Amino acid sequence: MRTQSSRRGFLKAGFCGGVGLSLAQFFQLRQAQADLKDYSSFDGTAKNVIFIYLPGGSAHQETWDPKPFAPIEYRGPMNSIETNVPGVRINETLQHTAKIMDRITICRSMTHGEAAHERGTHNMFTGYRPSPALQFPSIGSVVSHELGPRHNLPPYVCIPNQPNEFAGTGYLSSSFAPFSLGADPASNGFKVRDLSLPGGIDDARFTRRRNVLDRVNDHFLTREKADNLNALNTFYDRAYSLIGSPEAREAFNIDAEPAAVRDRYGRHEAGQRMLMARRLVQAGVRFVTLTYGGWDMHNGIEGGIRNQVPRLDQAFSSLILDLEERGILNETLVCIASEFGRTPKINATAGRDHWPKVFSVVMAGGGIKKGFVFGSSDSTASEPDENPLSVMDWATTMYHCMGIVADKELMAPGDRPIEIVDGGDVRKELLA
Repeated sequence: MRTQSSRRGFLKAGFCGGVGLSLAQFFQLRQAQADLKDYSSFDGTAKNVIFIYLPGGSAHQETWDPKPFAPIEYRGPMNSIETNVPGVRINETLQHTAKIMDRITICRSMTHGEAAHERGTHNMFTGYRPSPALQFPSIGSVVSHELGPRHNLPPYVCIPNQPNEFAGTGYLSSSFAPFSLGADPASNGFKVRDLSLPGGIDDARFTRRRNVLDRVNDHFLTREKADNLNALNTFYDRAYSLIGSPEAREAFNIDAEPAAVRDRYGRHEAGQRMLMARRLVQAGVRFVTLTYGGWDMHNGIEGGIRNQVPRLDQAFSSLILDLEERGILNETLVCIASEFGRTPKINATAGRDHWPKVFSVVMAGGGIKKGFVFGSSDSTASEPDENPLSVMDWATTMYHCMGIVADKELMAPGDRPIEIVDGGDVRKELLA
C-alpha cells in the first residue's frame, strides 16, 4: 500500500509539472473529477459497528497470538488453550472466547510503523498516518457523515466518553462528533448526562422553549454561516430528538435489562459497557466506540493480563452470543483493536514494550468470516509471516461492510478533496 501511495503521489507531482498546472488548479481538477465519480451507496452487510478499543497497546502474545513453541523469553510466562476451531490456540485467560472461536475471526498480521501511542491511536481511529497539515476524521465520524442518524438516535456514540482527540471529526464539521454518555454504565446510579428534562420542566414548557430557540437560531443562521453555528443547531436538534423520544431515551436505560443479562456480561466496566453497546446498536445507533482497561504493560505483564483479560473475555463472548441470539450478529460488525502490539521479547521488568510491526485485531459479525484466522506472525511474533494487513486495508474493509466506498473524496478546508481512506483495498479473504 505504501508503494502504491508513493507512486500515486509521484504521478500527481509529475502531472502538475508536465502540464503547467498550479496546485490550486490541480485541486480544482480533482474536485471536478470527484464530482464525476460514481459513489452510489450500496447495501453493506453491517448495519452497525461496535468498536472495542483497548488503549495502551495490548500484547498479541498474551491474547490472540500465543507462541507456545517459542523460547521462553519470547513465549512469556503464560500458557495457551485450544479453541473450538481445531488448531487455533489463544491465551489461557480467554476461556469463554475459546468456546466461541467458531463465530469470530482473528487477524494476526496487522502492521504499521507507528510506535508512539498518539500516532498509533491516530492510525487505528482514522485509517491514516498522522499529518502535521491536516486532522483526519475518525471512522465513527465518517459513518455519521455518510449515513446519518437513525430512529432519533445519534449515529455515533462513545462509551463512556470520547476516548481521545482522534475519535473526533477531524476536518469534517463538528456536527458529526460523537455523543458521549458522560458516565460509566458500570457505576452505581449511572445516568446519561443531559438526557432528561430538568426539574420543573414539563413537556409543554419544553416545547415552548424549543420554539423560541428555533426562532433565535434562524435569526443568526440567516446572517452568518459558520461551522460552529450549524453544528450547534445540529446538536440542539439531536438533543431535542433524544429528550423528546421515549424510545430513544429507553435505549440508554441499562437498568431495563434483566439482572440475569447484566450478570452474564459481568457487573464490571467491560461487561456493562458492552451491554450498553448492544442496547444502542439494537435501537439504531450506527457506530459505537467503547474503551476498556489500560494495556501499556511495560512491567509485570502476567499480572496485568490476569487482572484485565478475564473481564474482557466474559463480556466479549457474552456480547457475541447475545447478538447471535437476538438475530443481529450478521448485521453488527464487532471489532477489538489496540494501537499496536508488544515487543517479541519479555523485558527486564517482566513486561513488553511498544511494537507496531505486527499485532492482532479481532472481527466478528457484519459479513466477516466465522471461525477464521487471517494472516500470521512469524515464530516469535516479531513480524508478519503471511498476508500482512495494513491499517488502510482494515479500515477500507470495515467501510465496505458498512456500504461506504472508502476512496470517496470528502471536502477538507480550502475545498481540498481527501479520500476517506487513501490506498486501501477491501480484503475479500475476510468476507463471508
